[in-house]
Amino acid sequence: APIPDGAVVIAADGGLQYTRKLGLNPDVILGDFDSLGYIPEGANVFPVEKDDTDAMLAARRGLALGYRSFLFYGGMDGPRLDHTIANLQTLCFLAENGARGHLYGLHFTATVVKDEKVAFSPECSGIFSVFCLGNDAIVSIHGSKYEADHAIVTAAFPLGVSNHFEGKPVTVTAHKGTVILIYDRINPFPMRSNIKKEESP
Repeated sequence: APIPDGAVVIAADGGLQYTRKLGLNPDVILGDFDSLGYIPEGANVFPVEKDDTDAMLAARRGLALGYRSFLFYGGMDGPRLDHTIANLQTLCFLAENGARGHLYGLHFTATVVKDEKVAFSPECSGIFSVFCLGNDAIVSIHGSKYEADHAIVTAAFPLGVSNHFEGKPVTVTAHKGTVILIYDRINPFPMRSNIKKEESP
């Protein structure tokens, strides 16, 4: 996914070397810089022993600046599985705070869906999966190979793994709870709409 024109670029720790390779001049540089190995000029420095990951620091900074749409690069395919899970939880943190985030990887894109309907176009292809994050979720999936109507999805059973786009519009709705939606990166970001008002009596 290209970086949108006018986007604020936040480089978190080792992410600085990648932004510079791309010829980008970050608007904000932050982190504990244990990965980068040195403290760059003008950086916001945090202690290594802290509760937040560097990605979470970036998310908090973006929220403080008033932004509600986040795109994370380089946080999905690294050698640290624990940090990948932490980044997925960061997407949940953003959703809990009224924002939307995408974790953009080499092969897949991940996003969190909470009280929302997401809609994919008929041109989408490949696979997608829906996983419960936290308490049980109620999910509807329409237009794909495997459909569901107000199904209960739990964190203890991977019911939503490996669904397929089949040339039709696909919608995934989280009526209750929070889910992680992972789909092939060749597909564009889905359209999103809040369902709280739609489903209120």
